Amino acid sequence: MAGTLRVAMIGYGFMGAAHSQAWRTAPRVFDLPRDVEMAVIVGRNQEAVADAAAKWGWQESATDWRDIVTRDDIDIVDIVTPGHSHHEIAIAALKAGKHVLCEKPLANSGEDADAMAEAARESSAKAMLGFTYRRVPALTRARDLIAEGKVGNVQQVRAAYRQDWLVDPEAPLSWRLQKDLAGHGALGDIGAHAIDLVQFLTGLSVTKVSGVIDTIVKERPVETERVGIAGKGGDEKAPVTVDDVAIFTGRLENGALAAFEATRFATGRKNELSVEISGDKGAIAFNLESLNELHVYDLTADELGQGFTRVLVTEPGHPYLEGWWPTGHMLGYEHAFSHQVKDFVDAIANDTIPTPTFDDGVQVQRVLDAVEASSDDDSRWVQI
Repeated sequence: MAGTLRVAMIGYGFMGAAHSQAWRTAPRVFDLPRDVEMAVIVGRNQEAVADAAAKWGWQESATDWRDIVTRDDIDIVDIVTPGHSHHEIAIAALKAGKHVLCEKPLANSGEDADAMAEAARESSAKAMLGFTYRRVPALTRARDLIAEGKVGNVQQVRAAYRQDWLVDPEAPLSWRLQKDLAGHGALGDIGAHAIDLVQFLTGLSVTKVSGVIDTIVKERPVETERVGIAGKGGDEKAPVTVDDVAIFTGRLENGALAAFEATRFATGRKNELSVEISGDKGAIAFNLESLNELHVYDLTADELGQGFTRVLVTEPGHPYLEGWWPTGHMLGYEHAFSHQVKDFVDAIANDTIPTPTFDDGVQVQRVLDAVEASSDDDSRWVQI
């Protein structure tokens, strides 16, 4: 086995916790071709990032990512910061010869995304984008079944990501609700997942879109100083500068229509990422709130045997299951992040191209920007 890969993670919020769990767990569950060490975690607040390092098992903490990404003892840079900072960190790390894992969406603009993809192509290091839901075993299995022709020719797609954590108008203004930090709102934060999944599952790119975005609550209470807004909270409010909901239609490259929805105002829906692929031989449906299950319909079966069949994706031979539990013992949200680490380390060790690539991220960014442009122009069709 070659030398140990030492990881630096930039950021320590929600995704920092998920990625930390993955870096800690993957080497213990899977037989990785390289050893991994959680070397350093970076954040602006010295006390908070030190606490995160102690809690999640990082060897040290730091407050300046620029010092870290050029260190000789760092091999991988994992970026889990808000989208506005992805561009600068990723390009600096790639130029320093570090492998880069970057959370989605790739960037806050098409220009930044293009620059990141160019840096990845020019670097000898590996770069991978964190569309983690691709590595939910049921979704990887769905991709394989579709590639094998289980649904036949894809004719129609429905994909939605619905949450409700912003229904309360007094929910505070976080960085995810500020365009300069997040780029997009529900469209980019969760809609990007729906777009990527449709393209991943079908193997077909979205070629044009027509849609509308809306901001339902126009201003919210200021949260804390960390979101970069002056003020101390209380009765003070500031404008929401991103969308709360996006609904759009896309045309796939084979001509099929796809319907998309991304919303953080679907009352009662906590984390419902659903996708259904319909073809001339069958259909496959998935819902993240039942993430171990696929529902498969075989149109070629005898009519007495037709109907959606529930398939539990926990069997030996199903994707990634070799590292986990006996048949029927469920996996959860965190496990896909461990699968992401496994695939990234495998790509580094085997000198293969990890997916999704930064170029894949550029494609999704172009769709996001086109939806926004369509909404600004009375929902006209916009070519990708």
